[in-house]
Amino acid sequence: MLDYSSLQSIFDAYRTEDLSNRYITNNHIELVLKKVSKNFDVATIGYSVNGLPIYGIQLGNGQKRILMWSQMHGNESTTTKACFDLLNYLEKNNKTLEACTLYIIPILNPDGAKAYTRLNANGVDLNRDAQDLTQPESVVLKNIFESFKPNFCFNLHGQRTIFTAGTVNKPATVSFLAPAQDEQCTVTNSRKVAMEIIVAMNNMLQNIIPNSVGIYDDAFNINCVGDTFQSKNVPTVLFEAGHYKDDYTREKVRYFIFSSLLVAIDAICNKEKLGTEYEAYFDIPMNDKLFYDIIIRNSKVLVASEEKTLDLAIQYDEVLIGGKIDFIPKIKDFGKLSKYFGHKEIDARNQNVILGDNESLQSKNAIDFVTINNELFSLKLVNNH
Repeated sequence: MLDYSSLQSIFDAYRTEDLSNRYITNNHIELVLKKVSKNFDVATIGYSVNGLPIYGIQLGNGQKRILMWSQMHGNESTTTKACFDLLNYLEKNNKTLEACTLYIIPILNPDGAKAYTRLNANGVDLNRDAQDLTQPESVVLKNIFESFKPNFCFNLHGQRTIFTAGTVNKPATVSFLAPAQDEQCTVTNSRKVAMEIIVAMNNMLQNIIPNSVGIYDDAFNINCVGDTFQSKNVPTVLFEAGHYKDDYTREKVRYFIFSSLLVAIDAICNKEKLGTEYEAYFDIPMNDKLFYDIIIRNSKVLVASEEKTLDLAIQYDEVLIGGKIDFIPKIKDFGKLSKYFGHKEIDARNQNVILGDNESLQSKNAIDFVTINNELFSLKLVNNH
């Protein structure tokens, strides 16, 4: 069994140095795939709308078959980095591969990854295309699912900084879901297995990010890939890489996802039967949307020529500029925001607040700084690349 106390040292030893930060594309992973192909089976399994290759990696020869895919949404790259860290680990610790066979699609949506968008090149959300299969990337995943015949599926995603774990001042640093497989969200045997895997990961994560694990909304949507695969009685787990304090590059969260993958695979490989110890899943708090990146509390500002004291909420827009992701601070909301939390909070103490170069108080306005009682406060992220 895996020694949870050694996870940080394991990650440090096997972290893929060639991949970092938020912008991860085919160009980045192809360098790593050349190294991986010496030990594992790497293949081009299809092509995107714009003709970019979609890669698949198969490893192991065990009976328990696990299919995982990342960057179905092109701008959700944290789990891709963790997948390659996992490959490095398994290359040197291949006893796991005697019990299971893994199939990993590191970037399902290479066009979206290149453009740093959620959608594919046709503007389609691939996670809503599981039934209609209108996009080539959706067909690639379906074909691999049918040919590989997995016993388990890991649907790897990233989520925005807005999510809380429950309704308290705790970010949803990692979230999970055992997707529903019918309209009634019945706790089927397939879901119980997925839930128990999530319980194992949550038990580990509570030791390193206590109270920062959430459960994603399980409303049934057969057009979603996870719901579709679960409906075929294949236990499916949704992973969501979220926000950790000051970790906008998601390098710390990468470690949490890597550790979660190791724990999940360990549970699958070493437990004789899964699905009987799932009840603790329901103790994990549901995600809520109660965070902003910055809240400036008690700000005295002019609104329609009238001086008012209110809270200002700032959210970062992630913008691809020159091959790197820049975080543009924008006004997201203002008013009485006492029910919300800020990853960073500034108390203006009822002092005059000037927005940038005397910009008007409007949602979606980009502002790099504010002046509070003649003191300048930058809203830009430092070292975010």
